[in-house]
Amino acid sequence: MGNGFYKVPEAINEPVNSYAPGTPERKALLNKYKEMYNQQVDIPFYIGEKEFRTGVTKDINPPHEHKHCVGKYHTADKEHIELAIEEAAKARVKWAATSWEHRAAIFLKAAELLAGPYRYKMNAATMIAQSKNVMQAEIDSACELIDFLRFNVEFMTEIYNNQPESTDGIWNRMEYRPLEGFVYAITPFNFTAIAGNLPASAALMGNVVIWKPASTQVYSAQVIMELFKEAGLPVGVINMVTGSSSMISDVVLNSTDLAGIHFTGSTPVFNSFWKTIGENINNYKTYPRIVGETGGKDFIWAHPSANAQEVSTAISRGAFEYQGQKCSAASRAYIPKSLWNDVKNAVIADVNSFKMGTTEDPSNFINAVIDRKSFNKLAGYLDQAKKDNDAEIIVGGGYDDSVGYFIEPTVIVTTNPMYETMCTEL
Repeated sequence: MGNGFYKVPEAINEPVNSYAPGTPERKALLNKYKEMYNQQVDIPFYIGEKEFRTGVTKDINPPHEHKHCVGKYHTADKEHIELAIEEAAKARVKWAATSWEHRAAIFLKAAELLAGPYRYKMNAATMIAQSKNVMQAEIDSACELIDFLRFNVEFMTEIYNNQPESTDGIWNRMEYRPLEGFVYAITPFNFTAIAGNLPASAALMGNVVIWKPASTQVYSAQVIMELFKEAGLPVGVINMVTGSSSMISDVVLNSTDLAGIHFTGSTPVFNSFWKTIGENINNYKTYPRIVGETGGKDFIWAHPSANAQEVSTAISRGAFEYQGQKCSAASRAYIPKSLWNDVKNAVIADVNSFKMGTTEDPSNFINAVIDRKSFNKLAGYLDQAKKDNDAEIIVGGGYDDSVGYFIEPTVIVTTNPMYETMCTEL
């Protein structure tokens, strides 16, 4: 066995491709999009060394063209989830004993593969099934996921380097061990990067993972699994399961081997996980670590000295990039009367300049919301705002689901600080 104090490569943010007209990367990505759009994928779920195709499937439909089908994914039942827990336990013994530099090498290789041969495939899958335009896909499914994989390795070494001081005649050392069980990673539809990072960061530290991606993100989740497999991740370290969220979570949260939760999603779902774990605390072999990021109701607060055009840009871009489907999206704004007329006119002009349509056309800034459920919910809020006396729609307000789940970018003005859309995360 060789010895050495290994220094990992310095983590640097991945450069963002412009995909400007006439560039080779624009042509390559759009060609990959067309190729994948016209294919029929058959996506399994992954447990241990096996790919499972149960025959119980769900269609994958682009939100911006929901009558088109690009394939299907297979769903698991209770026995599959129990098997995934067993396979994770088997893989844990060897993976936990794998040296940190070998674990790091796998995910650094994954970053290089994503920066190279997997870039267009990952972006195209995100554009097709999650309705992200070219730039929203590039900064997410390519650049941010690459950054996660690289910076995680650097941060891992910082953790391991955090050692206690020693005194005369004593050498104090801190050893960081993987958790005694498995980590349950539950990921959202809106960021492919988060979908890859939540299971990968836990695995990097020597843990084994049961990963449940969002049903509307399975297409790019499949590409993530292909990426990790080619990078050399051993079978059973990350087990990707698809199917009923409630069934999968019920099996996992009642397993005595649950050691951690890594979650991004809605606040009510995260609260329910926390509650269930608390109720089951005497059943677990260890205290499950709970790490979660949930939604918010982000606001813009403009000072009277602010530049009206800059406030307008913050509203229109902050609120409507990726149709506002981000936990970081601006969803309410408080504007001084002295600025309001200028801000209002600029926001209306900005929003009216946005093109809306399919992600295949890079000039479309606005694409579809993720699914029928989201469309119906948002359409309901728009209908209510049109009826309410204390609300005024100054731009947008329309919606159309004949081709895709398209909701116009909309600004509602109210003098009621407790108006529903000022308080409720949509």
